[in-house]
Amino acid sequence: MTEKQPERPDREQDARTGRSAARNRIQHQTKYVDLQIQQAMRRGDFDNLPGAGKPIRGLGKDYDPDWWIKQLIEREKITGVLPPALQLRKDDAELEARLDSLHSAADVREEVEEFNARVIKARYTPVDGPPLITQPRDVDAEVEAWRARRAAQQTRPKPQPTEPPTKKTRKRGWFRR
Repeated sequence: MTEKQPERPDREQDARTGRSAARNRIQHQTKYVDLQIQQAMRRGDFDNLPGAGKPIRGLGKDYDPDWWIKQLIEREKITGVLPPALQLRKDDAELEARLDSLHSAADVREEVEEFNARVIKARYTPVDGPPLITQPRDVDAEVEAWRARRAAQQTRPKPQPTEPPTKKTRKRGWFRR
């Protein structure tokens, strides 16, 4: 037999903590949120937000549960998270551009030797993903190809400079006033 406990009159009468106060807060919550939004609009907090007037990216596409990690990788330009075989394929495709940015044959030789060492190491480690199809590069052939590309780049005609600005458009420094 359970006895009905008497309600505490002081709890019911307290306007801040009683049940009626909680019920009123829930009922007026939507009004409060709408009021906050209207005040923010009047202050101009929603003016000139990034992406205003542009379509929402990915709207209408299939839902991808990993969308957030893909956006993080793209935004932060995170590299090195591919399986070794795929990373080596990517590095192989970008190797010539990386070699062209180097300034000496010794640096080119060192870069190709480092690439070859990574390929050979990947061949002797267990496969964690797709099969390794990347082949080591011939160091001497890559150095010669680098020299040929460099010589071809130097023999190209340089673009002609445009006319110097006229006296009227030239901006003067503060010390010539």
